[in-house]
Amino acid sequence: MKELQLDALTENLDRVLEFIEEQLEQYDCPIKTVIQIKIAVEELFVNIAHYAYGEETGYAIIQTETEAGKIKITLIDGGMYYNPLEKEDPDVTLSAEERQIGGLGIYMVKKSMDSVEYEYVDEKNCLTITKTW
Repeated sequence: MKELQLDALTENLDRVLEFIEEQLEQYDCPIKTVIQIKIAVEELFVNIAHYAYGEETGYAIIQTETEAGKIKITLIDGGMYYNPLEKEDPDVTLSAEERQIGGLGIYMVKKSMDSVEYEYVDEKNCLTITKTW
């Protein structure tokens, strides 16, 4: 397992994405899959940076477990409890004007990853995504 811990600030997004890409390059992950994974991680990390700690700056931990053809990424924060999987999926048949605000990002993550799981452990939010190729 590899781990990156940093402040949950949007200016650290590039470092997070570089960390993920480094793991994927070692296993010849197809570029389409790399892009899907990076978009999912970006959505999740930016949500932590914007919402987990309110006005404060907290931390984020990104853990990866990579093997041939598969990656498991866990994003951990010590911010307020929030399980994005409890939120109902948006009705994508409605126009943008008719839809409720929010929820589209996590919906896209759920659709593009093989699995998305949430746990609240030791007062930490732990969201794990898995993707195979």
